[in-house]
Amino acid sequence: MVSSNTLRFDARIVTITIVSTLLIMLDRYHDFLSPPEKDSVIFYLVIPLLIVVIFFRESPRNYGFSLGDWRAGIPLTFGALLFLTPIIYYAARSPEMAKYYAPYAPGLPWNTFLDLIGWEFMFRGWILFGYARKFGPDALWLQAVPFALAHLGKPELETLTTIFGGFAFGWLAWRTRSFIYPFLIHWYIASLTILIATRPLV
Repeated sequence: MVSSNTLRFDARIVTITIVSTLLIMLDRYHDFLSPPEKDSVIFYLVIPLLIVVIFFRESPRNYGFSLGDWRAGIPLTFGALLFLTPIIYYAARSPEMAKYYAPYAPGLPWNTFLDLIGWEFMFRGWILFGYARKFGPDALWLQAVPFALAHLGKPELETLTTIFGGFAFGWLAWRTRSFIYPFLIHWYIASLTILIATRPLV
């Protein structure tokens, strides 16, 4: 049994855990900027980057902010797009998807770009690579949990897949040492989902 007076915490892990959780909550309850996608850029990209540079005194490259192994990233990204396109085509054509995503259609594709570049850096950059130093490959699952919970309120079918999708995105970032490739896939998925959901083919 471990005595309570032996507790030792990793300051970076504590910072990443607390700050990321608070940012997700604030983003859920408030729209500070217009359009609200700008909040994601501030909360999930700018604030973590400032913490990395100013408080951690590290390079953003240590958190996947680079092209990484692009020789692996490019073919893996295109392969994922080819595999996912027919799945999205059928999954996105439900009334639930159309109702939820109707407000997002007018801003495509830049609203999804602004929203997801922050999301992907937060989960597949800051949290993944920050946790990986302490927890190794288990960080792939650890970052997928808050990612999945952040989808609560979205269509059920989409939300239920996010623990697995979050792991897959995390694996791609881990493999390429970059959050860019999961971001490109996520951007494509979100944009195509909204497009199909709001403009169903007859």
